[in-house]
Amino acid sequence: MNYQEQVEECVAFLKKCAPFSPELVIQLGTGLGNFAEKIDSELTLPYSELPHFPQSTVTSHSGNLIFGRLSGKKIAVLQGRFHFYEGYSTKQVAFPIRVLSLLGAKTLLVTNAAGGLNPLFKAGSIMVIRDHLNFLGENPLRGPNVDEWGPRFPDFSTPYHPGLIKTALDSATHCKINNVISGVYVCIPGPSLETPAETRWLRECGADAVGMSSVPEIIVARHAGMEVLGLSVVSNVNDPDNLEPIILEDIIATAEAMEPKLEQLLVEISRRL
Repeated sequence: MNYQEQVEECVAFLKKCAPFSPELVIQLGTGLGNFAEKIDSELTLPYSELPHFPQSTVTSHSGNLIFGRLSGKKIAVLQGRFHFYEGYSTKQVAFPIRVLSLLGAKTLLVTNAAGGLNPLFKAGSIMVIRDHLNFLGENPLRGPNVDEWGPRFPDFSTPYHPGLIKTALDSATHCKINNVISGVYVCIPGPSLETPAETRWLRECGADAVGMSSVPEIIVARHAGMEVLGLSVVSNVNDPDNLEPIILEDIIATAEAMEPKLEQLLVEISRRL
């Protein structure tokens, strides 16, 4: 069975059991999975029960697709994601977004935890992504194009919807969340973290924060015509001249500490959509 057939089989499965076609998809990143408790859930499906879904091998990612309602919106929540470093292709990483786009979703809100590169950033900030750099060395659109899914050469002049960026910043002001900034996100393969030389280079490339996720999903979402908003929790700030060991547990702890503010922000953004 080829990739298109796998996607279509999963879409057919969800059409039979999902309570509705979601308007909004929210993908939860490292340390941010508890947000799922804030929605009025109508159906929870473990990834293991979904045809051809990859399985998350990262302990901080629960691995559930949840259908529910938030601020009156019909939403699907991806509680946990997949990563290129787990051994999946970017097509597999973005499989859930492709499926949900074909189920009718029009907007994607992505969250992740990232390392700060901009020296003006502070750990515990929330960065609204305004652009990205794909340094994975692979693109999920490589190979035969399915014309019904999107154009062969999709435009990426505005990968993140300007209106959604403004909504996020206005929502932060409304919620009195002061540590919200905007910047450029760079996605690297991982799982090894950046060396001092790599940190300097990524800064020089124009990146404000670095992570190992989200870009494949965003590329597929835009190919499918979805509007995209990305939010990164800045878990630490990398100083290449005084680089200290980066401990995964510390990254998760920072993301979890920021979760209440991010949840508040997500609720307000959803209300305004």
